[in-house]
Amino acid sequence: MCLVLISDCDGVRLDKFLSQEISKTRSFIQNMISSGLVFVNGKAEKVSYTVKNGDKIEYTLPEIKVLDARPQDIPIDVVYEDEDVLVVNKRAGMVVHPAPGNPDNTLVNAVMKHCEGNLSGINSVIRPGIVHRIDKDTSGLLVVAKNDEAHLNLSEQFKVHSITRVYTAIVNGRFKENSGTIDAPIGRHPVYRKKMAVTEKNSKNAVTHFEVIEECLKYSIVKCRLETGRTHQIRVHMAYIGHPLLGDLVYGDKNKLGLKGQMLHAGVLGFNHPKSGEYMQFEAELPDEFLSVLDKLKKSAL
Repeated sequence: MCLVLISDCDGVRLDKFLSQEISKTRSFIQNMISSGLVFVNGKAEKVSYTVKNGDKIEYTLPEIKVLDARPQDIPIDVVYEDEDVLVVNKRAGMVVHPAPGNPDNTLVNAVMKHCEGNLSGINSVIRPGIVHRIDKDTSGLLVVAKNDEAHLNLSEQFKVHSITRVYTAIVNGRFKENSGTIDAPIGRHPVYRKKMAVTEKNSKNAVTHFEVIEECLKYSIVKCRLETGRTHQIRVHMAYIGHPLLGDLVYGDKNKLGLKGQMLHAGVLGFNHPKSGEYMQFEAELPDEFLSVLDKLKKSAL
């Protein structure tokens, strides 16, 4: 389908103009432009093209790719819900999104059943409501969008780093300082492609603020506040400064306790409500498994 817009908005970037006009994310529009699906006055332009009054902008939306997922009646811990958003406290061990090897029993399957189809489908890929993710073995808070308008609004908040995200982690070693900031870019590992790493090559800026809450023998309990949100950011950054997360075999822990995954909990999530604009903040207490590990560490000689 090809649609035509006549611009009356002078001096705005092409990707921003189209994002506002057709309610799609900037990244989606940029992909459309780079794929040759957008023309200005009959000519392909770059995403940075400055729109002029009277420009004839033609675009074709790509076909919607349907996610192969089915609703499943799986218990989830709903912290908050209204007609626009759903805040869920995910348990450790649950995958957020279906993927090869994990087609069922994911958070998406559960949310599809809970919301009975009232979820966003954005960027021409039906990914019901998922605005952001946390790792399978990380527990804690996620916000889910129940319509496209909420999804776009929340996506923009994540993009400008206005979302509050604070995690609790158990890491190896004791710190010389009580707090600090890790400002180191993260990208795909140059050798092990399933891992992320601090690297200057094909990377994005990544900033993590940390504060030591408690120390016990050879381990520390820290609070980590994300300024950015890169894949595995806290896990990579903590390993980078010599303090890999307890239970994180991927990034360097020896896992003396035989844990099934890293000790990381997304305990605080705050954002502006996509409709009212009101700031909302939610907290989730540490899960029993996390508390059990803490208790073992305090009683053991590890």
